[in-house]
Amino acid sequence: MINYALTSTPIGKLLLVKSNNGLSHIIFEQKIKQFESTTMRDFPDIKISNDFNSLSSEIKQLTEYFTGKRKNFNIQLDLKLPPFYQKVINKVKEIPYGKYQTYQDIASKAGNSKAYRAAGSANARNPIPIIIPCHRVLAKGGKLGGYGGGIKIKKYLLNLEGIQ
Repeated sequence: MINYALTSTPIGKLLLVKSNNGLSHIIFEQKIKQFESTTMRDFPDIKISNDFNSLSSEIKQLTEYFTGKRKNFNIQLDLKLPPFYQKVINKVKEIPYGKYQTYQDIASKAGNSKAYRAAGSANARNPIPIIIPCHRVLAKGGKLGGYGGGIKIKKYLLNLEGIQ
């Protein structure tokens, strides 16, 4: 079973998707339309349900984050990524609130300091932004780099956490 729910945030609507194993996706507003058709195609035999109650804890924690009351999340995740991407995402999860690291820092911590572009690609495929704080990963010299939700949202999240 896959449950999903839409919630409004200061950065726009977010679609949260949860499997039986945990939160599997947070989808930015501009990409929501793709969700149902892609999910139905990829999982034709799985029941898909719009169920706000099943995601109430995750939505509450996101609301607390956006109001400055939460710096860490306590959410069960369901990640399915290639092995190096999984290592990168696990290192990104360790970046503390209000801090940032570079793509090269993350690549090095994931076991290959020269794979900073692959670390960038892993961040681009991060299925659970905000909870897995890929917005805290910057290019060398503090440049923003890219972000799945757009640079405006990345700047907002960094500012929210006090990162200038």
